[in-house]
Amino acid sequence: MSVFSAPVFDATVVFEGQELFKGRGAAQTWAEKVARELETPVAVEKIGTGWALTATLDGAPVAWGIYGQRLSRIEQAR
Repeated sequence: MSVFSAPVFDATVVFEGQELFKGRGAAQTWAEKVARELETPVAVEKIGTGWALTATLDGAPVAWGIYGQRLSRIEQAR
């Protein structure tokens, strides 16, 4: 099963229209799962009042938040 289809049942916050992880610990757990799936380092980054997953894929920075209890790429708010 792909980690991207696994439901995210963690507390979330909304910052500038983006749904993010509320806690760093939950984000870190998901970062480790995504890193194994993609075979690339994935970090967690504080964005406003929440936490997002970040990585570099194909030379481009990407960030993931949550959309409808699934991981989803987001535009990074700063």
